Amino acid sequence: MFAFLVKRILSGFLTIMLVSMIVYALFWYGPKSPALQLCVQETNGRCGPTSPRLADYEERLGYNNPVYEEYGKWVKGLVIDRTIMLGKTPYECPAPCLGLSFRDKTLVSEQLKDKFPVTVSLAVGAASLYLLIGVTVGALAARRRGTLADKLLVSSTLVFSSIPYYLVALLSFLLLTLNTSIFPDVAYTPLLDNPAKWASGLLLVWLVMGIFGATSYTRYSRGAMVESLSEDYVRTAKAKGLSARTVVVKHALRSALVPVVTIFGLDFAFLLSGTVFTEQIFDLEGIGKWGLDATYIQDLPVVQATSLVLAVAVVVANIVVDIIYSFLDPRVRLS
Repeated sequence: MFAFLVKRILSGFLTIMLVSMIVYALFWYGPKSPALQLCVQETNGRCGPTSPRLADYEERLGYNNPVYEEYGKWVKGLVIDRTIMLGKTPYECPAPCLGLSFRDKTLVSEQLKDKFPVTVSLAVGAASLYLLIGVTVGALAARRRGTLADKLLVSSTLVFSSIPYYLVALLSFLLLTLNTSIFPDVAYTPLLDNPAKWASGLLLVWLVMGIFGATSYTRYSRGAMVESLSEDYVRTAKAKGLSARTVVVKHALRSALVPVVTIFGLDFAFLLSGTVFTEQIFDLEGIGKWGLDATYIQDLPVVQATSLVLAVAVVVANIVVDIIYSFLDPRVRLS
């Protein structure tokens, strides 16, 4: 187990660094200079792609230096404090230094601390609902395979999942919050400040994301349960006279959860990287909305930070899923 974890952590670290290198290079060699946004901002729009002022800003920001040199400074800043020049002003950036936003000249790490809890709250609530609903409905459909109830459950999930998510989210917000006030206004309140307000402010978002995401998990769970219920060990358990509940929950469902956990781990990682549509529609200041806005204005430090969060989330999710495998299925051993 220890050797496996060390190996996966090292490979995950390399993956994270590779992702950050690719993002850095894409902006560095892109058609639009990342320094242009800062130049336009500080000159009140009197700066263009061919302006001599732009060359001055690129030199101050280090874009005249080799890309590996500037990337090395960024990596070094993750462990050591550094001074960053934005325009003519030096800014102190304590470690872990993710840079300063070109738009408002604030520490990216401080913005990340403010926006990460919003996305985590959305991800935890939505993931819990679509896993609970999807696995439960999928298991019920598998137990009644071929019946009318099974066909209705499967067909309804297909119909619902064929509707674009952004349309479901937008209509839910307009009809249930703005027009009828069935749900309170969607807003984020820190959990420790007011747990009740935190839950009520995100309830509609959780339901929309959870019910929509549960459609795919219903199909995954049903397929895995149908396969598990036909295994020899399940038939043996039935022959021993075990109750149907024990056979389904203790034997079949435990094995069926293995492929579901794989998908769930990656889905949860991508939720942590930013629920872009959700945050845009419900006007929640999370990582997804933050990263999308930064991409529009070529704010490289912010895009680099959100990409780093995505890479870390995916790597950690993969490691956790591999560990859970060994507990769900005794046939799986980590080595």
